[in-house]
Amino acid sequence: MITDTHCHLDAQSFKDDLPEVLQNAKNVGVKRFLIPGADLKDLDYAREIAMRYPEVYFASGVHPYHLDTYDFSKIKEALSEDKCVAVGECGLDYFRLEGDEESRKREKNLQERCLREQIELSLEADLPLILHVREASADTARILRDYPKARGVFHCFNADEILLEFEERFYYGIGGVLTFKNARRLVEVLPKIALQRIVLETDSPYLAPHPHRGERNEPKFIPIIVERIAEILQIPAQKILEQCEKNAQELFDL
Repeated sequence: MITDTHCHLDAQSFKDDLPEVLQNAKNVGVKRFLIPGADLKDLDYAREIAMRYPEVYFASGVHPYHLDTYDFSKIKEALSEDKCVAVGECGLDYFRLEGDEESRKREKNLQERCLREQIELSLEADLPLILHVREASADTARILRDYPKARGVFHCFNADEILLEFEERFYYGIGGVLTFKNARRLVEVLPKIALQRIVLETDSPYLAPHPHRGERNEPKFIPIIVERIAEILQIPAQKILEQCEKNAQELFDL
């Protein structure tokens, strides 16, 4: 069994053919799926998918791009459900900050407040975090140092070595970005991560791996990611599959 630990099956682009998407993934050995929470407007649909398919799980949280939907109570309410296995995808993303210095500061403060609240929720519920970090590694590290018991995964690990500081309590999500021609830094940093701390993800429908860039990403592309990891680490693909699946089970208590 292989788990895609981060796939947005609640995305609009999967509305018309989700059963086929799941079957195509199963045909290549990807048999378990986790839908991260990003926009609270999609939470009910993610929950519905998880209830419909025994092999699908979901998380509750808000991505920093969707803080207009942020509702602490609604995030917390979903955490008590059996199929909800994590808090997030939450975090910091400074890539799209706009406006003058004061408005950028306000946005950063808002992102930090919502991240801290979701970290505290994860600690209260004893659930792992799914962390989104883009151009904000230093601030993410600063915040995590305030929560020595916080645990989880750095989704779509950005190769910033400052985040390796948390290897004892966080995993590192590796996806299609590793196959990109401009992924030199990630290729260089990957060997510094213990195989016991890597989990597999696609971030479907985004970030399709080479040679499928520009297409809709799907969980069925996980084997492409595994082959690239095997090539870089010089480890048999089967060993990577077995260890990463063990990691996913331990991380999300599957």
